[in-house]
Formats: sequence, structure tokens, C-alpha cells
Amino acid sequence: MRAAFDVPTDPRRRAAERIRGAFRREPGWTLVAATPAEVPEVVARADALARAGAWVLGGLRYEAAGAWDAAQATQPSPQPAAHFAAWEGDPEPWPSGSPPLPALDWRDDRRFGSARPLEPRQAIAAVRAHIAAGDCYQVNLTTRLRSLPGPELFTLFAALAAAQPGGYAVFLRDAGALSVSPELFFSFSPASGVLRTQPMKGTAARGRGPAADAAAAAALRGSPKDRAENLMIVDLLRNDLSRICEPGSVCVEALFELLELPTVWQMTSTVAGRTRPRTGLAEVMGALFPCGSVTGAPKVRAMEVIRSLEPAPRGWYCGALGVIRPGGEAIFNVPIRTVDASGGTLVCGIGSGVVADSDPVVEEEEWRAKQRFLGGVPLEALETMLLEDGRIARLDRHLRRLARTCAAFDLPLDADAVAARLAATASAHPAGRLRVRLRVGRDGVAVEVTPAPVTLLPVRLRLANTPLDTAGFLRPVIVNKTTHRAHWAAFGPAGDAFDLIGHTPAGELTECTTGTLALLLDGAWLTPPAAVGLLPGTLREELLESGRLREAPLRVEDLARAQEVAFLNSLRGWCPAVVLPAPTGGGHLTRPR
Repeated sequence: MRAAFDVPTDPRRRAAERIRGAFRREPGWTLVAATPAEVPEVVARADALARAGAWVLGGLRYEAAGAWDAAQATQPSPQPAAHFAAWEGDPEPWPSGSPPLPALDWRDDRRFGSARPLEPRQAIAAVRAHIAAGDCYQVNLTTRLRSLPGPELFTLFAALAAAQPGGYAVFLRDAGALSVSPELFFSFSPASGVLRTQPMKGTAARGRGPAADAAAAAALRGSPKDRAENLMIVDLLRNDLSRICEPGSVCVEALFELLELPTVWQMTSTVAGRTRPRTGLAEVMGALFPCGSVTGAPKVRAMEVIRSLEPAPRGWYCGALGVIRPGGEAIFNVPIRTVDASGGTLVCGIGSGVVADSDPVVEEEEWRAKQRFLGGVPLEALETMLLEDGRIARLDRHLRRLARTCAAFDLPLDADAVAARLAATASAHPAGRLRVRLRVGRDGVAVEVTPAPVTLLPVRLRLANTPLDTAGFLRPVIVNKTTHRAHWAAFGPAGDAFDLIGHTPAGELTECTTGTLALLLDGAWLTPPAAVGLLPGTLREELLESGRLREAPLRVEDLARAQEVAFLNSLRGWCPAVVLPAPTGGGHLTRPR
């Protein structure tokens, strides 16, 4: 797939008609601006092609900002400042199906070997110092996550779009642009002259469960900080629109509205105006680009601060990506929630607006909430249980954990109906040793019964080749039991081992990919604490309560000094284990849990 798009026709109503399509064929025209100086002409040519009947997809990287105003400073970039592609004829239908989100090892610059990574708290402190000095009153500060390339790019884009529906999704393979942004930069109709923007400022992570979620939305709606931050950008965009709109036509259509997204609540406002006659797309871009919601205010000084603090070009992130329909009607997003595949790695920017009273801890929490879209794969709650002679072991503990998982991911759960379903399953199998696999998702409940596996003792364990960041955006699927297990694929080869032992980048032991790890040290059986980031097993919980196990921080080097090692889960029970040396070769573990 070369290009695709899925955008609403009316930004005031997200449930409105959408236009979506895809292009497998080569574009009839490719327009590239190698430098900012070439951008106005390229945008004007793209506009002309659309007005002549072509479909046009593409946009501007953030570093195109100097095209209309040299004072808008950015980092130098080796990538083209703008890239558009145009096609004659209608697009093909949007491909059916939504692939699962591939497993990618996203790391921030500090853990990806960047020569000058952004240190968030130092940078936030520097921004606050600029604000205190009167240089500016808001700066949008961003950091970058990086991953080595994984799947075919459209597969990644389609998975991201399925997990973030309702936004302004644009894919342009040849430009390395994969955007599922929820934020409208502008919509522009040359026929009517109506120009509409919808800046997004103010974020709150979604709550776990309906009550907590409603509380999070209410807190954001009433937040003085977020409302002030939003209003600053509304005023900036009113000023930008007034540069090309008829006098008296610029108005605020909506203020402080909340937009519900899968992982966060966002506060938006809508500013509109009517452009002067014969205004073209290049003039619109010249007046508005880059969007004030991703720079700060005043724009020029905020961009100078950004350039001094951020270590690398932003690329597509915070630029503009969109579609121009035949006739010239344009819809462009602000490329947040966007993956840039232009270089040798995949890059995703994450950021927030910093103001005078910003708390660095809160800002970092907001960054973590925003990056969850990278792990936004549809999933189900999962419990794997032992059914022996008509009785499910530790049933109450499994049901309590199931309820926690469903609350964490806002999955519907009829606890009484699930309990009745499991009771019926147990009654139907009065003899034998069986595995019961229970899945609960938005499509309902499923129960599978298969023979329980035979475990050869001692089980053979091996330390995973790679650490797993249990504090990042994957933490919810690590500490809750779900069908999402792709993150374990990065653990490295299993070879002849039964399972792998997980560890964090700091060298802390966590768990095995299918069960709890326990070490006998100085006469006591110890297991890593839940706080390190692991799935609290039901047998683990039972043994902690009985006193047979005790939580304690464990490190990789403790494996060598342990008198004994054990692997345990509710299905297989307590299993003596041995730790094998590191293997050579490839492969990864895919054993079901």
C-alpha cells in the first residue's frame, strides 16, 4: 500500500461522515521540497493539482517552518521539508480487517544511544526559567521514542488506526509518514472560504473503570491550568487566522470541549473564520504553520526555546499531514500520535505544553499516558485455570484478578454470569486434570477446555537476552493478565529452555513469561515484588499469604547464588527449576500461558 487516509468531513462532529480510501498504484505526481524555501511553491502546486481534479496526500515536516518566516527557528534536518503525492481517479476502498499491533521495542532517546538525549526534568526546569524571565508563557516540549523497524509499514499504520479510531489518519509510505492523530490542524474550503482549526491542549489519562474515568474527565474539564493553557493557544490561533480572514469573521465556535480517546481525555476548542477572496492553500499554511498547539506562545520565541532544548529535528511530528480532495477542499492534521519512518529507525514524538506552574512529575505522567497509543491493541482479559476432578483450583483468586483486569481496560464483566459459566464447565468435567482458558472481551465470554499439560521436572529456565521496560507504556499489559503477549517476543531465544526469566534495564528480576520466579536465598524462598512490574499470579498470592514465599527485590546476579530455583503458576503448580547458561542462535518463545 502506497497511501491511505481516513478523516471526518466535519471536525465539529466526530461521528459525521468520513472520507477514507487507499492507493496501491504509483502516484501520477510526486512533489518534494528539499528545503524550506521550496515549500510555498510545492504547496501551491499540490493545491493546483487538487483543484484540477486530483487526489493529493502529503504534508510538511516541522522543519518547514522557516518557509514563510525565517524567524521560526528549528533544528536543521536532512529530510525534505515537504512531500506530496497526487493521483488521478478515485482511491480504492479502505482495506478490510484490522491487524493486531505488532510487537515493537519502543525506547526513549536516553535508552536508544542518542548522543544528546532530552532529559525531561532538566528541560522542563529550563522552560520554566524562560517563562519566569518573560521570554514566553508556554512552550510545547517533546521527547522521542524510537524502535528498530518491524513489520511492513501499512500493517503498523492499520493497527494503529484500528486502535485509535475517529481521528485524522494519513499514511504515505514513500514519505515514511504514519499518522493517526486525533488533532485537526485545519479544514479549508476554497469554495466557501471557511477555515476551521481545532487546537488540542489539556490531557488526562483515562480512568480505570467508569467511575474513575468520569472523575478524570471532570478533573480535566475543571482544571484551571489546562483551561489556561488551552486559552493561550486559542488566542494565538485567532491571531493567526486574522492574518488571512475577512475582518470580523474570526470566532471561537467551541471552547474547552472534551474529546474521548481510547487512552486519554483531550481538551479541544474550535476557532473558525472566512478567508479573503482568492486565498489558496499556500497562504493558509503560511499563516498557520506550524500549529501553535505544538509550539507554544508567543510562537517565534517558543520555537527558539524548543530549538535550544530539543536535541533532534521533529520530522513529521508536529508538522502537518493531510488530504486535499478534488476541487481543493483540504483537511490537515497536527501529526501527534504519529510514527516517522523516514530514517533508519521508527520515531514517535510525545510532548506536552509547559507553563509557569507545570509539575515535571505530572508532565512525565502525561507523556506516558499519550504514548499508550503505541500499545493500544484490542485485547481480552484472560485467566488460565486448573480444573481437577470437577473443581477449579483457586477460583476465587482467579475471579478477583479477572475483575481487576476488566476494570483496568474498561472491559464489560458480568461476574455472576462468568461464575455460573465456570461452575457449569466444572460440573461437565467431574473427572480428570484439565486446563480451562477463560477470555472476556468486548465481544463476550469464551471458555476453552483442554487436557492439562504434563510438566517435566526440573523445568529448565534461561535468563532473557534482552531486558523489558516494565515501567513504560506496556506496564498495563504486564501487570494484568490479557491475551496481549507480543511484548515477550523481544525477550530473545528460548533454545532448549522451558521458559525465560525476565529482567528490567536496571538488572531487577521480574518473572518468567508464563509463571512466577522464586529463589531460595539464605534459607528463605523469595520472589520479586509486584512493584517491579510483573503479573501477580494466583498461586504466588496464596503462597505469600501462607508465608511460604516472601517478596524481596532480586537482581540478575542473585540467580548464581540461589541455593534452589522454582517456577510456579496456578496450572502447573510448584516446579523445581534449573537455570541454563545463555544460548546462541535465534528464535523466541511462543508457549501459551
